[in-house]
Amino acid sequence: MTALSRSAAAFYRQPVLLLTMAALFWAGNAIAGQLARGEISPLQLVFVRWIGVTLIMWPLFGRQVQQYWSVARPRIWRIALMAFIGFSGFNIVFYWASLQTTGVNVGILQGTIPVFVMIGTVLAHGTRIGRIQTVGVIMTVIGIVVVATRGAPLQMLEIAFNPGDLLMLVACLMYAVYALLLKGRPDIPSGAFFTLMAPIAAAISIPPVIVEATLPGYTLPSFDGWLIALYATIFPSCLAQLFFLRGVDLIGPGPAGVYANLVPVFAAVLAVAILGEVFAFYHGFALALVIGGIALAQRKPREPRQDPEDVPG
Repeated sequence: MTALSRSAAAFYRQPVLLLTMAALFWAGNAIAGQLARGEISPLQLVFVRWIGVTLIMWPLFGRQVQQYWSVARPRIWRIALMAFIGFSGFNIVFYWASLQTTGVNVGILQGTIPVFVMIGTVLAHGTRIGRIQTVGVIMTVIGIVVVATRGAPLQMLEIAFNPGDLLMLVACLMYAVYALLLKGRPDIPSGAFFTLMAPIAAAISIPPVIVEATLPGYTLPSFDGWLIALYATIFPSCLAQLFFLRGVDLIGPGPAGVYANLVPVFAAVLAVAILGEVFAFYHGFALALVIGGIALAQRKPREPRQDPEDVPG
């Protein structure tokens, strides 16, 4: 065994490093959406991303997909719906929102997904939530309002919301629906399930990108656009998913899911460091509300049941 392979094996036994890197890569997706402006369209980026994920993941998990195909086949239309909502649709709206708002806002608002999932379990399954969880939800909602109103929540009736922020909330709601649908997914390994949905997501993204190609002013991605697509394919899609799944294997889904709370923190830091965005006081206040709200909302008297995929990708 070479020194490189020994180092890789040691890294793959460190859940803290694996899960922290996964959160960092997901946060980087918010920055990729900002950098994509004028370089590659959201539809092109989503199409290239899922084609690339398919080409990378299929050699790794293709045999496993074939092994469990008899289990997945009866629910293929449900799986296709999940791929549309959670992969193609979510990412199209996510990148579209990135064109109209800041990376800091995208990162903070992305942190609301776990709370939306919890609210969905209450509405869809009648799950009860305690007082502390309710306080957490309220804190997160206040954080959303603070971001969307640029620190002036008391004047929210007098100002216009940034359409990018509203689109980001739509994207978060879409991913929450996807996470809720995961509760009834076929009983197949997570890696195989992710690999199966990737080509479906790519196929779903073909018609929109063809329509876009027929519109006046259509341009192919620039060189930087291809690099952005390459990042989105390798890091927030493939590596983040593999690292997170490995982290779940090492410490369990509940503790691993907590690391998703680092995404808005990393996104805010990256937006300031890479994009030069201004981190205003209200951003810090909103970030504290969102992170604190998520922490309270996830507190349960009994061990939670959380799917490994209940995170943004």
